[in-house]
Amino acid sequence: MTTNSTSKIPLLRDDRFWKIAFQVIILIAVISLFTLLGTNLTRNLQQTGGTLFDFDFLDSTAGFGIGESIIPYQPTDDYSRVLLAGLLNSLRVMILGIILTTILGVLAGVVYFSDNWLLRQITVSYVEVVRNTPLLLQLVFWYGLFLQLPTIENTAKFLNAIYLNKRGVFLPWPSGNLVWFWLGVLLVMAIASTFIWRSRTKIMVEQGKSGQPQLIVLWILAILAGLIIIFALGWERPIPLENGRMIEGGLRMTIEFTTLLVGLVVYTGAYIAEIVRSGIQSVPKGQWEAARSLGLKPGLVMRLVVFPQALRVIIPPLNSQYLNLAKNSSLAIAVAYPDIYNVANTTFNQSGRVVEVMLIIMATYLSINLVISVTMNGLNKAVQLRER
Repeated sequence: MTTNSTSKIPLLRDDRFWKIAFQVIILIAVISLFTLLGTNLTRNLQQTGGTLFDFDFLDSTAGFGIGESIIPYQPTDDYSRVLLAGLLNSLRVMILGIILTTILGVLAGVVYFSDNWLLRQITVSYVEVVRNTPLLLQLVFWYGLFLQLPTIENTAKFLNAIYLNKRGVFLPWPSGNLVWFWLGVLLVMAIASTFIWRSRTKIMVEQGKSGQPQLIVLWILAILAGLIIIFALGWERPIPLENGRMIEGGLRMTIEFTTLLVGLVVYTGAYIAEIVRSGIQSVPKGQWEAARSLGLKPGLVMRLVVFPQALRVIIPPLNSQYLNLAKNSSLAIAVAYPDIYNVANTTFNQSGRVVEVMLIIMATYLSINLVISVTMNGLNKAVQLRER
């Protein structure tokens, strides 16, 4: 009779069992806690004669207006409509803010290494002043500054295309039936240019060639993109009417929206500039010297050698700044911009549904931040070194 040399581990001594059991216990505890809180809340509302916990109030008439909305909205619409309008307003600020603050932060971070003394000092002063000043104070400063714009009768204009007054900032904007088609073409060209640029960089680094054919293709794509942007998009310019008392056409950005966007971009851009600076400084000096020894100009050294390596250090903290920008957008209430938090604040004051509205706000910001985190984590994996 043969005996099995490897006897089974007793269940109570199996680490795998206890890991699974511990997770199950935690899950049961969390579910029990939320069930208890929900039961107590319902019981207290019944005893005090309050309204039961539900989201039926979203179908009730909101009864209040908001300053601006991407979608059509009237005070006679329900709460769900006004909350959707506030969400879209928040997303508009977040998306534009992330794009613009990335451009500003990267430029400011790269200027740290410029040979121009004046540019370096301006960048250092900008970063130090902004990082050591509260964001709320900066928003109030920008709001007061934009409120000093001229009256409608004395509208300031630049190049007969940009108008500034107390009603907002008026800019040219694409219009026409084929706008989305041409924007799709530009997106495809941008993606193709990215792959061609990466191919050219790989050829220049690994094979020591100039990558001239790829460069010619990139120039052709750039010229075509410029022609599409200038002629095909059909730009609609703002047009003053009634002796300048009214402006129609183009894009109107209200004072509140402009204040919030500029404040968030300037504030977050200072932190991103420091992240970019530290990321570039993390690249060994030998990489700089090796690139210079190949005869590359300073701009090419930064673009082809240093900055791609710095991305591995830059992207993880960059994720945190994007999350901060998304959450800091809730300060829109300080400048009367109707974002999701501002609208929700009025909603629970009128409806009395504080718990339900707070849950909606928490779920909204959590979902937005999770999307940002997943996107940035994917980008971080794409730039990390892979072992062969």
